[in-house]
Amino acid sequence: MSDILVPAMGESITEGTISKWLVKEGDSVGQGDVLLELETDKVNLEISAEEAGVVQKILRQEGETVVIGESVGLIGSGSGSGSGDAEPSGAGEAAATQAPETPPVATSPASTAGGGKSAAEQAAQPIASNGDGNGQTASPSARKLARERGIDLEQVQGKDPLGRVFQEDVKTHANSADASRIASPAPAAPAANKPAAASPSQTEYSKPVERQRMSRRRATIAKRLVEAQQTAAMLTTFNEVDMTAILDVRKRRKDKFKEKHDVGLGFMSFFTKAVVGALKRFPTVNAEINGDDIVLKKYYDIGIAVSAKEGLVVPVVRDADRLGFAEIEKSIADLAGKARSNSLSLADLQGGTFTITNGGIFGSLLSTPILNTPQVGILGMHKIQLRPIAIDEERMENRPMMYIALSYDHRIIDGSEAVRFLVTVKELLEDPESLLLEG
Repeated sequence: MSDILVPAMGESITEGTISKWLVKEGDSVGQGDVLLELETDKVNLEISAEEAGVVQKILRQEGETVVIGESVGLIGSGSGSGSGDAEPSGAGEAAATQAPETPPVATSPASTAGGGKSAAEQAAQPIASNGDGNGQTASPSARKLARERGIDLEQVQGKDPLGRVFQEDVKTHANSADASRIASPAPAAPAANKPAAASPSQTEYSKPVERQRMSRRRATIAKRLVEAQQTAAMLTTFNEVDMTAILDVRKRRKDKFKEKHDVGLGFMSFFTKAVVGALKRFPTVNAEINGDDIVLKKYYDIGIAVSAKEGLVVPVVRDADRLGFAEIEKSIADLAGKARSNSLSLADLQGGTFTITNGGIFGSLLSTPILNTPQVGILGMHKIQLRPIAIDEERMENRPMMYIALSYDHRIIDGSEAVRFLVTVKELLEDPESLLLEG
């Protein structure tokens, strides 16, 4: 007796859901016959029998989630009903004693009930149906081969008097339609032995590579980012901020601030306050789409993107409009520490209304951030760089400038609104005193 195991399904897939069993307990199967269909996040996979036998036990049912390497059923030796109904006790033995002298093929236990068929027909006889009541008269191996070659089974003429279609019938049909499609050095091999199109996990490389399994976090990040691009009408607008005033405040106040609050005075508190002030003026940027409704949020939970070892996470600073500079800096420092020690809770990550991401700490000069759905806005900060700026018609100065970017969902935020929101953020940052009033 052997296990029906869930095979490896790719670098990022660790589990799947059984979408459909194509056989029942008691069914006889041949090597290469499709047993079940498995649905994963990326692909639907057919699991075939690795050896001929009888399905003795189905351990996991349709709709259940299974993991790689898990046993979902058992295949043993013996005879089966061929129609999905288990034989009464002793029936298999009685049928075996009536079998013709010609040794049956391992894939065809149903040949023991072949009646007046010839020995060759009995030897080629696979399962007539899976007993699913849908009128399907093709064997699992025939269906699998037809799917692989794009053949409509209704167009295949079977040799069986009862109209049943077998693997050899599909091959004959394909041969008459296009001989080149079945050219193979071993045409007698079962269909399951024919290699499928190479998946990324099966690709061979001519030069050295290192394989690393994608973590669950990375897989989740990938899924969410793709979903954001597929579901939102995402657009990005840019501006630049003169950071002179903020740098001056930090230079004058950072020591006393650190001494009093035991936390450094960074840039994130200024940007958080500026974002809150702009969100109050443009409430649609602090909203989300729920069906045909726009949900305007009257609170300001600001997500701060943090880079951790296993990938980007976005913990949330709650009620940022009610917090002072020191409280914001402490909250961000605490959440960043949790992220890097992998101790964030689910509550730390849920419910943000707007996100700020700072690629500037890695040297990014300009980027287009992707929305953190279901939010409809995200602000990107970038590297501070000295650039010559025209102060007036006659005077130029080198100023510490930062490009900022706002990605937004164009479905509910108009371009003019997005531009004015970003201009408001710029104006508040260039006049830090206004943050005490607006933020």
